[in-house]
Amino acid sequence: MKPPYHITDRILHLIATIAEKLGAINATHLHKPPTELRKKNRIRTIQSSLAIEGNTLTEEQITALLENKRIIAPKKDVLEVQNAIKVYEQLHILNPYRLKDLEKAHAILMTGLVENAGKLRTTNVGIVKGSKVTHLAPTGDMVKGLMKDLFAYLKKDTDLLLIKSCVFHYELEFIHPFVDGNGRMGRLWQTLLLMQQYPVFEFLPIEHVIKQRQSAYYEALSASDKKGNSTLFIEFMLSIIADALDTVLQTQNQSLSTEDRIMLFKDEIGVNTFSRKDYLQKFKNISAPTASRDLKWATDKGILQKIGEQRMTVYRFGG
Repeated sequence: MKPPYHITDRILHLIATIAEKLGAINATHLHKPPTELRKKNRIRTIQSSLAIEGNTLTEEQITALLENKRIIAPKKDVLEVQNAIKVYEQLHILNPYRLKDLEKAHAILMTGLVENAGKLRTTNVGIVKGSKVTHLAPTGDMVKGLMKDLFAYLKKDTDLLLIKSCVFHYELEFIHPFVDGNGRMGRLWQTLLLMQQYPVFEFLPIEHVIKQRQSAYYEALSASDKKGNSTLFIEFMLSIIADALDTVLQTQNQSLSTEDRIMLFKDEIGVNTFSRKDYLQKFKNISAPTASRDLKWATDKGILQKIGEQRMTVYRFGG
């Protein structure tokens, strides 16, 4: 059964905006950020997703854990981060269209934090905020069937992946298939789905933008619950994605170092020879003297081989 939602003018407008931004990101080679930037964005993603769930660790503390340094922090918070690091390292081997892989990811994410990590719940649960039950999830005996239906929708429905990823995120929160960890799983799985088609999503700070609008995120989930469909949540998440893409466009170009540009260009050009003019064509926001400095730096480091002199000069990687 197809989950209930409808395509609004706002959804169509947001899809068009996102498509434009993705085009600009691909044109400026920001879909494949350099290593240091990938690491920073991954840390920010982990910190933000867990902070939404009450984790207290800072980006600096998570960086220290990644570097195998000891930190002083609550044991549970440290374990949550260590588990999240492990699951994000496995993004490329998880299949987002398999329920078994969802269970496997949950097992990694929640090991040592809940009993039956990686197992769909069979008991009944409700989400309580203060003294009020804000969401009564489907009964435990319905969970497996609902999750199979949801994955069938993912595989077979012809709607755009941008829309289906938002629907999946909402439906996972609604079904609440695990005793705990559903929020972080919903956000993780949307990222995993989107990066199949758009590589930039692996390092896009979506979770960071959600954390900045945490109350609006929960309001969008609640409003969709009341309406009985995920339309409002789709609109909300698409706006979050558009803003996260903006962040990439505004900040990443400015923060590319000489080494970043050289390594991005290496990925692009491979073993072919190229001129300074070719290099400038790829990085239109830098000056000719900056391009010359970049190429001299790479030549001095032995990353590039310089062939010819003056106007006849060309370069090749792996010299």
